[in-house]
This record gives sequence, C-alpha cells and structure tokens, in this order.
Amino acid sequence: MTILRQVLACVFAIWAGCVPAQDTGRAAATPAEARGPVTNLPLPRFVSLKASEANVRRGPSLSHRIDWVFKRRDMPLQVTAEYGHWRRVTDHEGMGGWVHYALLSGNRTVMVQRDRLALLARPVEAAPQIAILERGVIAELDECGRDWCRLIAGGHRGWAPKPVLWGVFPHEIRE
Repeated sequence: MTILRQVLACVFAIWAGCVPAQDTGRAAATPAEARGPVTNLPLPRFVSLKASEANVRRGPSLSHRIDWVFKRRDMPLQVTAEYGHWRRVTDHEGMGGWVHYALLSGNRTVMVQRDRLALLARPVEAAPQIAILERGVIAELDECGRDWCRLIAGGHRGWAPKPVLWGVFPHEIRE
C-alpha cells in the first residue's frame, strides 16, 4: 500500500507541474522556490498580456479548444505552469487556461481591487492624493516595499497599499 501511495503522489506531483523534493531531511520546496521547466523562471509569477486579444485554450496546443478570449491589453496574469511555448495562466478572477508565450510580456502591471483607491504622493496614509483610481484600473508596477507599491496610471505616478492590488505577491519587494 505504501508503494502505491508513493506512485500516486509522484503522478499527482508531475501532473501539478512540480517534482517532490528528495528526502534530504529538509522540508519540500515551497511554491515560491518552484521553477518553470522551460524558462527556469519562478512559478508562480506575474506577467502581463502583450496583445489586445489572446485565445485561452483548454490545453497547451493549437488543437485544444478555445474556452474564452482575453481582450484587455496589459492585463496582469499569473503564470502557474509551462509546457513548450505555452503558459498556463489565471486572471484576477481565477479564470484561466493555456496561452501562447508570444502573447505575454514580462512587463509588470497590477489591477486595482478597490473602488476609489487614492494614489498617494508618498507611501504613508496621510500623504497628499495625486489621483483616484477606480476598481479594475490597470497600472504599471514600478517599485514595491513591504506594504506599498509605486504605480504609474494615466500619466500619474504615486503609491498605493499592496493588499488592494492584484498582480503582486504580498511578500514581493521590487526596487
């Protein structure tokens, strides 16, 4: 029974896109340590949609059915798996599928997840407001500290609290 469990665990790990760590007396690799088998870049990671339209497929090839179409240029997406020239991505609503890598960009963007978010001059609550961003606005991600990110949106550059942004990890620091 133990061998069957090990085989099933390995099959599931391969299906999920990761390989279990060897038993070296340390804990298994965390998702933040996982690397894509094609690019050797971290999985998961954030990218943006380069094209104004991208077919989202059920599997990683042109022969797989198109489930829907992303139609928002610069939309942040999370890459969760890689297979050849294909990347499995999810959007801010958790919807996703396989997209050809040529339709994706490494330029980082975020999506505002709060209505009437104040873009501030400095990363403190009492700072002057530069602009007000509506829910769903896509902004270019500049830098991030522990709690705040500097954004560029509509010609305005300012700071927003990290928890109300989709497209950046809570622990992520960008300089």
